[in-house]
This record gives sequence, structure tokens and C-alpha cells, in this order.
Amino acid sequence: MGFFGFLLLGLLAGAIAKLILPGKNGGGWLVTLLLGVVGAIVGGFLGGLLFNVGINDFFSLSTWVLAIGGSIIVLVIYGAITGRRR
Repeated sequence: MGFFGFLLLGLLAGAIAKLILPGKNGGGWLVTLLLGVVGAIVGGFLGGLLFNVGINDFFSLSTWVLAIGGSIIVLVIYGAITGRRR
């Protein structure tokens, strides 16, 4: 997968993760992009570590599940960190 494909995957995975998680999640599209890309990296790492499956193909279901799952994990951690400051 190319660089722009990975950015698009991260943006969409971050947006889907924000839709899945209830409550007010701060940040605009740039934060969503960054959290999605970091989430895709985390999801790919955990998928490779636990299930021997990585993020390889943009149109693969396992790629999307790993990216969205990793984005949810990163979004929960981000919410826990920024929630304490408010």
C-alpha cells in the first residue's frame, strides 16, 4: 500500500472509530487523521503480533478491521489523556 493509501486508510479508520465511540471526541480532521494513522500502525503491529496478519492491501477486510480497532484503542487513550486536562 502506498503512502497516500495509508493516509486515506488512517483518515477513514479514525473517522469510523470516532463514530463508533460514544461521547464528545475533540479534535478536527487533522487530529482524526493523525489518530487514524497511529491507530492503523498500532492495529497492524498488534495484528501481526497476535494473529500473524498485517496491513497489506487497501481493499482487504483484515486491513480495515485492524486499522479501525487500532484507531479505537488510540482514541480511547487520547480521550483519557486529554480528558484529564479539561
